Amino acid sequence: MSANAQSSDPGQGFGRERRLTSAGQFRRVFVEPRRVVLGGFVVLYRSNGLDRPRLGLAISKKCARRAIDRNRLKRLARESFRRAYRRLPGVDIVVMCTPRATAESNQRLFDALEQVWIHLESSSCVES
Repeated sequence: MSANAQSSDPGQGFGRERRLTSAGQFRRVFVEPRRVVLGGFVVLYRSNGLDRPRLGLAISKKCARRAIDRNRLKRLARESFRRAYRRLPGVDIVVMCTPRATAESNQRLFDALEQVWIHLESSSCVES
């Protein structure tokens, strides 16, 4: 699939406009976050004043020693975010993990993130 075909459908891809790209953007979420802990993930979020959500990943060596585990967790989080993108409000999201995440199956991790997205849909974080 060409880059143009991927970017023409707003439900696909993970371009720069969908990511937290600077330390300042991450810091803003870390300063006064709302938090959801579920199924091996810790998800911090905060309203961003935009009409779209943005995702940042902070999967550390502390919770996932092996690179293969960190990459798997990041891949699952990105894919889950892509699928939920159109439903989510304008929030900046940082996904982190707990040490138990590496022992969970892909399906359980994916289900946990789906529950987080449902929580964000119904959350009233617009005032932060």
